[in-house]
Amino acid sequence: MTTTVGRRPSLWRNRDFLVIWSGQIVSTLGSRVSAMAMPLLVLSITGSAADAGVVAAAASLPYLVANLLAGTLVDRWDRRRVMLAGQLSAGAALASICVAWWLGVLTLPHLVIAAFVQGVCFVFYGLAEEAALPQIVPAVLLPAAIAQNEAKTRGAGLAGPPVGGALFGVGQAVPFLASALSYLVAAFALLFVRSDLRGERAERPGSFWHDTTAGLRWLWGHPLIRAAVLLVAASNMIFAGLALVLVVLAEELGASSAETGVMMGVYGGGGLLGAVVAGRLHRRFSPRTVIIGVNWVWAVLLPLIAVAPHPLVAGLIAAGTSFVGPMWNIVIGTYQMTLVPNGMLGRVSSAGMTLSWGVIPVGSLAAGHLLTVVTPRVTMLVLGAGMLVTALAATASTAVRHAPPLPAGDTPR
Repeated sequence: MTTTVGRRPSLWRNRDFLVIWSGQIVSTLGSRVSAMAMPLLVLSITGSAADAGVVAAAASLPYLVANLLAGTLVDRWDRRRVMLAGQLSAGAALASICVAWWLGVLTLPHLVIAAFVQGVCFVFYGLAEEAALPQIVPAVLLPAAIAQNEAKTRGAGLAGPPVGGALFGVGQAVPFLASALSYLVAAFALLFVRSDLRGERAERPGSFWHDTTAGLRWLWGHPLIRAAVLLVAASNMIFAGLALVLVVLAEELGASSAETGVMMGVYGGGGLLGAVVAGRLHRRFSPRTVIIGVNWVWAVLLPLIAVAPHPLVAGLIAAGTSFVGPMWNIVIGTYQMTLVPNGMLGRVSSAGMTLSWGVIPVGSLAAGHLLTVVTPRVTMLVLGAGMLVTALAATASTAVRHAPPLPAGDTPR
């Protein structure tokens, strides 16, 4: 027996995971920088919160119209090439904003198109990365890998908004240039991935329509995943408007762009702390506890933002909502990755995203419209009421109340 037998597997000795994860740290930070700057840019050009809602909806529209198609293609194509094309295309879309701004020809339709292209790239990249993860990380390390991806995303949510607000103060095109360069860095990192990321087919290829709808059929046949996806859809529609409402509320309270960035950074900081805690504690909670508990935390906290006297206080309360999100993502993500055959993981993920993320444009448009007819505080109370209904639905769901634990053989020891 060699000395390496029984050696505990470590995520930090997995070269390909570290390459992808490191590149994504840079590009995710860049995407948060541009996400912070985008509503500020729209408001500076048109002065309309409704227009900012339209751009936000354009960025999230691909979740509805492109997900099913993308899932089928991701399961058929080389996932590394999909990820590489996604990074380069998103960077080009943001670079076009810089060029148009410097030439003095930047328009709202241009921003809508650029946001839509960036959203399409996000859909393809996200599905390819999720489907590739089980191919480069053993099952025993999947929860840890998901937790690290959560930490990456939440960390960018903490750092990106302050940086985006500060860079916007330097120059309106600067945040978008920085974001475009970050995508280029992430694309370069992908060139060093050695693993073959092409998935093995779970079944013989059929017609394109049959393959595209296979993920929906698999998802709908599992009551817990079906219930979870529908609950995520409801909460996503609500949280799609939260960021825009926070930005408009901060402006109403007299905050500068840098102060607004700090508020949004605090909001993201809650998610980073939650990712760190969730990575250690996810095995102590059943899916039932996570699904019901997270929804009630959101239902309690959202109305409190409406009475916040200062942008920083609003950011701190919003941080509480983002703190509990990673626990949900780790538990449900691990459950999905360990049950779905890898050859159709892209399609099942795309089906879930179509149902749960496809409503995000509706939330963005609704929030933008509400902000034109009522105050940000009243809009926040409407969001809170919607979250209360969602929490009640989670509590009443039979599938959620009888949710089985994660497969014991797939949890870390």
